[in-house]
Amino acid sequence: MPQEVSFVTSAFQSEQFPPADRPEIAFAGRSNVGKSSLINKLVGRKNLAKISARPGRTRSINFFSVENFLYLADLPGYGYAAVSQKMRQSWKRLVEAYLTTRPNLKAVVLIIDIRRGPEGADIELLNWLRAYEIRTVIVLTKADKVSRGRAKQRVDLILQQFAEGGVDRPLIFSAKTGQGKSELWSRIQEAIEG
Repeated sequence: MPQEVSFVTSAFQSEQFPPADRPEIAFAGRSNVGKSSLINKLVGRKNLAKISARPGRTRSINFFSVENFLYLADLPGYGYAAVSQKMRQSWKRLVEAYLTTRPNLKAVVLIIDIRRGPEGADIELLNWLRAYEIRTVIVLTKADKVSRGRAKQRVDLILQQFAEGGVDRPLIFSAKTGQGKSELWSRIQEAIEG
């Protein structure tokens, strides 16, 4: 578990990204999939990434420093219907600029609610990441809300949905219990070294 973790900046445009001076892992997912909870559990902090009661509130890319060695980038959630089309387009441009210009980006952690499985926007993002040859780690959150047997069924089903892409087996994660935390750190380490 990292000892030194801190907030760096919120970037609303690419000029505000921090220097690309260390490896970086980005976290992406639909609004309300537990992205902030995952980041907080991963680094062992309760309120590092802000958890909003209203989905679709994050409008910037939030950067966090881990041990002055690694950046974690929390991308805005997507797919929330109550957000205006103009706002969605603004987020899309920011995220695409980030994903296509960050030379230190080692992987994107694509977060999906295990109870819902991938939806159109998730599959679209995964296909986009593949097209740009960006390593992707799929994490299924909220595992504590389903039985172990049901979780395995969901993983197998999701693998079938992503069959064309040859993705690695998704990780099962629970921000409540910590399940999957060490496995996710292992995948992050592989991406950094890879």
